[in-house]
This record gives sequence, structure tokens and C-alpha cells, in this order.
Amino acid sequence: MDSTLEHILRKNPNEPEFHQAVTEVYESLQPVFKQHPEYVKAKVFERMAEPERTIMFRVPWVDDKGEVQVNKGYRIQFNSALGPYKGGLRFHKTVYLGMLKFLGFEQILKNSLTGLPMGGGKGGSDFDPHGKSDLEVMRFCQSFMSELQRHIGSDTDVPAGDIGVGGREIGFLFGQYKKLRNEFTGVLTGKGLNWGGSLVRTEATGYGLMYFMEEALKTKRQSVKGKVVVSSGSGNVSIYAVQKCQQMGAKVVAMSDSDGYIYDQEGIDLKIVSEIKEIKRGRIKEYLKYRPKAEYQDGPKGVWSVKCDIALPNATQNELDGKAAKMLVDNGCIGVGEGANMPSTPEAIDVFLKNGVVFGPAKAANAGGVATSGLEMSQNSMRLRWTFEETDARLKAIMQNIYKSSYAASERYSTAGNLVDGANIAGFIKVADAMMQQGLV
Repeated sequence: MDSTLEHILRKNPNEPEFHQAVTEVYESLQPVFKQHPEYVKAKVFERMAEPERTIMFRVPWVDDKGEVQVNKGYRIQFNSALGPYKGGLRFHKTVYLGMLKFLGFEQILKNSLTGLPMGGGKGGSDFDPHGKSDLEVMRFCQSFMSELQRHIGSDTDVPAGDIGVGGREIGFLFGQYKKLRNEFTGVLTGKGLNWGGSLVRTEATGYGLMYFMEEALKTKRQSVKGKVVVSSGSGNVSIYAVQKCQQMGAKVVAMSDSDGYIYDQEGIDLKIVSEIKEIKRGRIKEYLKYRPKAEYQDGPKGVWSVKCDIALPNATQNELDGKAAKMLVDNGCIGVGEGANMPSTPEAIDVFLKNGVVFGPAKAANAGGVATSGLEMSQNSMRLRWTFEETDARLKAIMQNIYKSSYAASERYSTAGNLVDGANIAGFIKVADAMMQQGLV
């Protein structure tokens, strides 16, 4: 192992997700370091792998029984070379420092790829909003923001939502920020449409994923139209990726949740899934009550055994391993687009690349969410609101450009069409150049 990478990993023990992300990027960048020794001399990668600022704090709140609860809060302000820190807040019981460092590090490169002036950051808490009342969630969010408000601002750090942080949570967080700071600014994205939010933000990650995949499939003289698609997950990303697939003329036959997956040979009825997951907050198995001819199987990983042309891992990190990748390839899969963050293991990615599968890595393919957050920031700054069509057109153009820049970087430094290397390189060079020009800060 190279001494630089070894040093970074040793400094950050017991953080496997962060190690995986840093190792992948570092390996992709070897051809860049050979052509640009100035990056090595200035230790740009080592500096990029170390957050500019790590904020940790306690979050005390009172539940509906009147009992005091205490959670941990975090904000990782990773890199501001290109603009204010930008990245989501995640509320989930699995949140810990290493998880947020992985997400924040990926966010640096993802934000760079969008072409918008945004740095990289991430934050959250081990608080789990599931099963909590609205009042409990409000009290937690107000306590969380009472500390976080010291460290963020529209030109400093602009958080967004992530897992466990939707419109309800963003509303409570923004309300507390506004009260404490006595200002109405674009300090959070994912806001309500009546008070500074952007159209397309809800659909952005799923829509952007399919805009990226449509562009990528052109290299194989293929299209999403007419293809059979499998999408893991049934949350926001999966639902809107499926919606865009269907609009593009594809047939989606399987979706999943953490309990299992459904298979509908006639094509998933998305209205039913949306009602179950977004309104009733139920389990995907309930789909069979509406579509008795569909099938349900326990265990979410089985979704990759379903024969398909395009696979969309849209659930969680490392959900698609080498064995599942081989099944997909053997069943004729020609394209894989990552809607979740780092959902494919290194072994799975290796299988896809060796077998010529069009592979859209997360930091490029799922950048639509943060891209539209950036567009929301622009609208807030100008006190404007674009139509759905205007915002969607901008999103599509950004995703097409992400593909083109990633492909161009793969041609110049790696193997043409290796979008893993291409996205890492294209994102890195832009940030590295800015860091070099700004001096040792």
C-alpha cells in the first residue's frame, strides 16, 4: 500500500466506509499524480482527505413522556475550495463520525462535478425519527439547530436533507434557525415551496440518475426506452427514478425495502408504491394487497436475482456485492446506475467494469439532488423561483455535463468509459486546482 494512503487510513481508524471511499479515489488518481507532480508536492490529496473542521455536540431533548433524551450531533465541514460547504443532514441510528466522513468526502467530488460553486460537507445525528411523534421530532430539531446555527449560513455552510431528514425536519430546523438568527436566508435547501424551496428538488436525485444513465447508454447505442429495470429501495430516490424510467418508456418490474422485494411482471404500479411508502409509511409487502398477481420475497438482496437490462441500486451503501453483480451480468444486465451513496462493493464494481457494463458511479450518477439544491441556493440569492420545466431543464443539462466531463477524464487519464475513474478524476482536478491557487489554507 502506498505510504500516503496508509498514513491517511492509519490516522482514521475504525472507519471502514471512509477507508473504502478514500482508497477508491486514491487509486483512481494515480495517473493524475504521474502527470501532475505538483499535486503530490503540495500534498493536495492528504489535505483533501482531512476535514477543514469537524463539529460534534450533544443534543438534549424531551420526549412525549417528559423524559430527557440525549443524542449526538455532527457537522463535517470538509472542503470549501469551490464554495460554501454543501451536503445533507442524516438522522439515523447508524450515524457515526466515520459514516459522515465517508459521505462528506464523496460530497466534495460530487459537488465539484455539478459545476456549481459548492464545497463539500455532511452532518447529522444518531437520532432516529421513525416512530417519533411530530412534537418529539420538532423538539429534537430545535435542540439540534440551537447548536448548529453557530456554524452555518448561506455563504458559509448550507445543509440539506438526507435519510431521516425530509420536509418536516427541514421545516423545524429552518424555523429554529430563523428565530435564533432573526434572518430569512437560504441557509437550508429542501425547503417548502411556499418559503424558498425549489421545484424538482423532491424528484431531483431519481430524475438526475436517469438523465445520467440515458446519456451514458448512448455509448453503447442504447437507450432507457424499452428496457426492463430493477430498482432497489422504495424511498424518495427509488420512487422518482422509477417514475422517470416509466416516462422514458422503460418497464420497472421490481422494487424493495429493508424487509424484502416485490416482482411485478406486468410492471410496477408506482401509484400503489407511493401510497404505501409515502402516505401510509408501510412495508413494500402490502403491494400484493393491490396487485395479487405480483410476487413478494423476504430479503432485499434477492432483488438482484430478477432478470433485467438496467439495475438501479437506490437503497443503501454496499447493498450490491460481487455475487449479486455476477448474477446481474449473467442475466444480461447492460447498465447499472447508483442512486444511493456507494451502494456497490469494490468487488461488484470490478465485475461490472470487466464485463463492459455501463456503470454510473454514485458521485456522478446521483448528483442530481445536490445539483438542484445548488439551483435552490441560486433562486434564493436572486429572490426568484423558476418553473418546474426551467429547473428540470437545468438539472438535465447538469447531469449530461457530468457524464461528459467524467467520460473525457476517463479518456485522458484512464480507460475510456471507466466512469469510476473518470468521475473521481474530473471532480478532483477542479478542487485541487482551486486549492493550489488559494495557497496553504
